Amino acid sequence: MQSETRKAAAFGAERWLADRISTAWHLLTGRPVSLYAASVLRIGYGLLYLIFLLREFPHRAEIWGPDSPWTPALAQQLFEQTGWMSILTLSDSRAYFELCYVFALVTSALFLLGWRTRVMSVLFAVVVCSFHARAIFMTDGGDNLVLLMAIYLVLTACGRRWSLDARRARLKAPRTDNVPEPAGSLLARQLHESRTTLITVVHNCGMFVIAAQVCFLYGSAGLYKVQGASWGGGTALHYVLNLELFRPWPALSHVVDEYTLLVAIAGYLTVLLQVAFPFVLFGRLKYPVLVMLLGMHIGIAVLMGLPLFSGAMIVADAAFLPDRFYTFLPRLCRRAAQGRNSRRSALGRAAGSGTVPPQAGPGTLGALGSKRGAVRPTPYRCSEHPVIEPVASARATQPCPSAGDGRDHARPPTVPADSARGAAGNPYSGDDGGAGEHG
Repeated sequence: MQSETRKAAAFGAERWLADRISTAWHLLTGRPVSLYAASVLRIGYGLLYLIFLLREFPHRAEIWGPDSPWTPALAQQLFEQTGWMSILTLSDSRAYFELCYVFALVTSALFLLGWRTRVMSVLFAVVVCSFHARAIFMTDGGDNLVLLMAIYLVLTACGRRWSLDARRARLKAPRTDNVPEPAGSLLARQLHESRTTLITVVHNCGMFVIAAQVCFLYGSAGLYKVQGASWGGGTALHYVLNLELFRPWPALSHVVDEYTLLVAIAGYLTVLLQVAFPFVLFGRLKYPVLVMLLGMHIGIAVLMGLPLFSGAMIVADAAFLPDRFYTFLPRLCRRAAQGRNSRRSALGRAAGSGTVPPQAGPGTLGALGSKRGAVRPTPYRCSEHPVIEPVASARATQPCPSAGDGRDHARPPTVPADSARGAAGNPYSGDDGGAGEHG
């Protein structure tokens, strides 16, 4: 009896393990995951590096060019020890450097737009690696994560959403839907399926590596902070706010530093968020954690003057948002725009659908009527109700109503709204050019 129980338990464990392996294999090879997140990474890092190159454009020669204190000869000596390389050190010519800089700007812009993304992702990685290696001691370290992500994005299909490549594929699809598929050989179909599977596997592995890199970054940063006495004592941010090198606005840093309790709480919360980040990714708790990390990085960008580092971390955090979040944003924007347009049209219809047009002030209608000739004071022949008739209506003599017909003759006859609305905006006018009598 016990042997049968052990066999059943072993069979159940084997089946559970086989199901998990099958699920993981299907997830890896079935379809590419997080296509929108990969596109956000492409757009974010392409835009960040383009802004970075444009910001340093006046100082490009001192950082990467011939005027840099880190000369090409020193860079070559370092490359021999580290194994790095850079296209900027292939020539000492200033014209060659300017050509490389223009090439970097164009590559970043095209990578951002998603034009020929497969090729542009490789060129973008070469550009980032070359500029990083050329001035490895000249930057603030904020481009380290951009360097890693540029290499990882080469593996991903980051041009399938929100790109010029995706637009071109959508425009080409209607022309090829009705075209019969050519009868190819079995080998050709198998090669096509193998290529699709390989692209899917490489993309999914690339996204997994990106997620793992961010988790390692946050986890190691949090554990490293725990070892320090200043972070344990809650005074670390106080010292950070008083570093002269990272105080772009000393007055603002001084104001923030006055709230000692909040500064201490922010320090403890920073350590907690960084250590807990890898453990909250598979639940809904990750959303408030991502919001708090967003606030932390905005504070670093403003108070410490590290916008490139903060922007790189914010873009990396966006990789953990699901695709349904990114598909919901355009729908939300369209709904908001449609709601705003519908409210405007409703207000316009309400303003133009009144049964009684707005009354003009004294003297206004007479001036408009005499100027445009749209309304002329012509009273009805009934002496009890001197109401003005529009020009377009016939000047017929209407008999006075008798008192025995059962109607209320204290009210004037009703004028249709369509014929009563003239160019002056008011069908009622007195003989003196002012507002007429209207019951």
